[in-house]
Amino acid sequence: MTMSDTSTSDTAFQIHSSFRPLLSEYDGFILDQFGVMHNGSHGLDGAAEAVSTMSKLGKKIIILSNSSSSSEATVAKLPRLGFDPDVFVGAVTSGEEAGHFIRSEYGTLGTREDGGTTAARRKALFITWATPKSPSPMDFIAKCGDIDIASSVEDADFIICHGANVVRGPGPDGTAIETSLGSFPMDGNMDLIDPILLKCKERNLTMVCANPDFVMVKPDGTRGHMPGKIAKRYEEMGGTVSYFGKPHVPHFEACIRDLGLPKDRVAHVGDSLHHDIAGANASGIPCVFVAGGVHREELGSHLGEVPDEAALEKLFEKHGEVPTHVVPMLKLD
Repeated sequence: MTMSDTSTSDTAFQIHSSFRPLLSEYDGFILDQFGVMHNGSHGLDGAAEAVSTMSKLGKKIIILSNSSSSSEATVAKLPRLGFDPDVFVGAVTSGEEAGHFIRSEYGTLGTREDGGTTAARRKALFITWATPKSPSPMDFIAKCGDIDIASSVEDADFIICHGANVVRGPGPDGTAIETSLGSFPMDGNMDLIDPILLKCKERNLTMVCANPDFVMVKPDGTRGHMPGKIAKRYEEMGGTVSYFGKPHVPHFEACIRDLGLPKDRVAHVGDSLHHDIAGANASGIPCVFVAGGVHREELGSHLGEVPDEAALEKLFEKHGEVPTHVVPMLKLD
């Protein structure tokens, strides 16, 4: 097992051939999901063993995920992906935090003395995932309080960007009208999305983004385009977006709070420089960059391979973020 120290500009980072040396350096770990623990279909090679070993060594572990699912649904999925949910303190997800915000800002109705309500229910233009989907997008809506789904832009009071392949109308799964966003999830094409966003901007609708990820690596190794890219486009048009999840500091601080450990005794483990490493750096938390995730093609390395030092330096300079550590995967050997 080898380890080397190198540096980019004035900031040093350590390259490790496996995750094992980091087990003795920290008392707790904040784990990203996609690209670190699993690929959405099954656990990645060595990840379940690494998590199990952390737990046996008494390490505290929490998930921090840009998933539009609730914390409860995220933990409930773990056994299917090969992980024991009992070893985790819990999960902080962008979907959970976004749901709380929507409930507070849009989904709470006042009560009059006669028992009626003081305002009409707000309606959201709902950009989400096509059904069938588990968990159902309606599970998210249920956490948002007293809101309804709008039938059109003109009918909406605000926007929820929860998924990336349909605009969903009112009604239960199987009966709601779902308008496709075309090939965007596969290739990032915005041709069908831009006209919708322009109409929203004309009405000055605020967007709540429940999943700020730009891309993800799918089980077959291809890249999928995510809701964060739609939200970024809306911002570029001059729209207002409230983001939840990484890289925003409050979500990292929520993990530190739940772990009950000092920041310098915790490391965040993630594969996105934009979300994981940027957020950890802004939060003052040591971080571990998993090179086998979303940036693997940029690095020109094979899955599980120790990245080339020069390629890492170039990548970190390009994206303006430098991690504390680099590993090929969340794997012990």
